[in-house]
Amino acid sequence: MPAKIPATVVTGFLGAGKTTLIRHMLQNAQGKRIALVINEFGDLGVDGEILKGCGDETCREEDVVELSNGCICCTVADDFIPTMEMLLARDPAPDHIVIETSGLALPQPLVRAFNWPEIRTKVTVDGVVTVVDGKAVSEGRFAHNVAAVDALRAQDENLDHETPLSELFEDQIACADLIVVNKADLLGDAQATTLVAQLQSDSRDGVQVVKAKMGALPVDVLLGQGIGAEDNLEDRNEVHHHHHDHHEDEGDDHHHHDHDHDEFESFVVERAEITDPTAFAAQLTEVIKAHDILRLKGFAALAGKPMRLTIQAVGPRIETYFDRPFATNDPRTTRLVVIGQAGLDQTAIEKALTA
Repeated sequence: MPAKIPATVVTGFLGAGKTTLIRHMLQNAQGKRIALVINEFGDLGVDGEILKGCGDETCREEDVVELSNGCICCTVADDFIPTMEMLLARDPAPDHIVIETSGLALPQPLVRAFNWPEIRTKVTVDGVVTVVDGKAVSEGRFAHNVAAVDALRAQDENLDHETPLSELFEDQIACADLIVVNKADLLGDAQATTLVAQLQSDSRDGVQVVKAKMGALPVDVLLGQGIGAEDNLEDRNEVHHHHHDHHEDEGDDHHHHDHDHDEFESFVVERAEITDPTAFAAQLTEVIKAHDILRLKGFAALAGKPMRLTIQAVGPRIETYFDRPFATNDPRTTRLVVIGQAGLDQTAIEKALTA
């Protein structure tokens, strides 16, 4: 059976910076064919135009689908499932699907929809990314412009949940696999540290919380989480339980920044063949935990094994598999790429990984 196509759900309130984050992702997509589902409605139809106009082959106009009939979690059967079927039937199929929800969407019903028989065998939720406005949340407002969020609610005739903003925010945090504290540059260091710690406390174990400015997040952090969120819905407890299961201008005038990744860093660690794979996996786990590494990926040579071992780590979760035999001219070494937020102790990490 062909591998399932991964899909990333990006959620967050109006003005948090979802469109800015997705635009940055497209401009740094590393050749991936990405299809976008943009949940817009009312008179706000600008997100799709912003993304279609990014001038990159990874976001051609035909790869952007706008759902404008209302909040996506309320129109699953009518809009979302047929859209997904259409994208999955493409030839060639997209490498990845990214879904930007309305600022009012409850993420849990959307993730649950990936279990519908029409699409379940073809697509999986790679991860749920919740974008928060760091400045607004630190001030207890959840959204930069609460009045704009309420206006959006009033425009949606299909909305069948009147969730208070505080509960909707809790639902977005409860469902997240990755929380992006956007506009971190508007916070002081102490304020940002306190907010990150609070969000980590409020979220499930293993959920990563990262700071970003202007949506600048490395693609390797945003995509490729490999969660399969539709299979662990019981862990994503909803505060609001009265939803019937059957857009937005992000307000960020940041479309001309240089998309640098000053908040993140990466480096390569090389070492000799691995003699004990079990001990090496335990070693990786300890190093990732001790140094708060976001992603670790690469290839390893195991002594006496002709196949190359692929390593993918997302936070504390490590996946390994043999992908192909070593070619005659391939060096039998282990090469790992380490990705994390700025300030990683490269010397200590290299020492720990090569011990």
